[in-house]
Amino acid sequence: MSTSGTVDRAFRSALYDTGDDTLDTGASLLAADPAADAEVARRGEDLVASAWQRGWQPADVVRVVRRELDETHARLAGSLIRAQARRDGRVRGARWQAQVAGLPTSEAAARADRFSYATAVLELYRLLLRLPALEPLDEAAGAGEPPGGRERKPESRMLGRIRALLAKAEATGFPEEAEALSAKAQELMARHSVDEALLAARAAVTEGPDAVRIGVDPPYEQAKAVLLDAVAAANHCRAVWNEAFGFSTVVGFASDLEAVELLYTSLLVQATGAMTRAEAAQRAGGRKRTKTFRQSFLAAYAHRVGVRLAAAAAEVPVGEDLLPVLASREVAVGERMDRLFPETTTTRLRGVSDAAGWEEGSRAADAAQVRGRKRLP
Repeated sequence: MSTSGTVDRAFRSALYDTGDDTLDTGASLLAADPAADAEVARRGEDLVASAWQRGWQPADVVRVVRRELDETHARLAGSLIRAQARRDGRVRGARWQAQVAGLPTSEAAARADRFSYATAVLELYRLLLRLPALEPLDEAAGAGEPPGGRERKPESRMLGRIRALLAKAEATGFPEEAEALSAKAQELMARHSVDEALLAARAAVTEGPDAVRIGVDPPYEQAKAVLLDAVAAANHCRAVWNEAFGFSTVVGFASDLEAVELLYTSLLVQATGAMTRAEAAQRAGGRKRTKTFRQSFLAAYAHRVGVRLAAAAAEVPVGEDLLPVLASREVAVGERMDRLFPETTTTRLRGVSDAAGWEEGSRAADAAQVRGRKRLP
């Protein structure tokens, strides 16, 4: 039988049926024919290219593979995506390239045996084959735009300062210091956002808003999605959570999106640390806390941070000459969001029933609060 025939038989057996027996049959066929490896890899790259046509991006694929399978499959997916990128020949945006650069890899030397390796490959291909279409982030942002988004400018000194401040806020064990550092970072974010809007207006820049997907990983992903939504709203962006695939799509202008990613990551790190300390104190007091405590803690944290971020955003004074610019950018973000998501639904937080968890989460949010920003010159 030809190599192509072996692969056809294996795929017919394993990819279009979810049974373990059919998977074993396909893996046995591939394991017995080393000459088929190149053809298997080529068809895997075709599956990856098909995923791009359906709106997926490299980080999205690895995220869902980790969610549905395991790290072994994620490494296989990373290697497959890198191989596909080498033969793709298309010019991709900087964000896309950064996603490819950060992918996990899997070396052939790490394979336990041919049958196990073939089984893992077929399990991965099953998943890739069944990926549904996602909202195409590359369309509607501008004619002729390269897939993966526009080329991003090098990170500014201001964003570098913000990143450093948030890193210090995450590392400190003193709530007052974390609050001061986070507040200063938020102030710089506000200045950076206004500066970018002014520069765009003066240069008559007509670029529209971008859209990115940010992972919202379990556990307690509902509370994390609420936190990300609050951070997005405070920074002139909008977010929609996709629960099934573990991410939120955030729409906004490039500089604001970078601020959202920075602040969300920092607040999540601070929340996790505060929750760990609160649980330790609860146990020291003889009270056993459970998943419900942690869910309630993070829900309260997200709610309280959202209230404080909204209040801080409302206090930022803006000159009258800038109001039309900001209003037009807000309209543009809304229009892009409506094109991507013509229909959305709301959901209620579940499992928020632990009073102590809620109280501790609110207290932690106050410690990580973002105070009112200083007046902008």
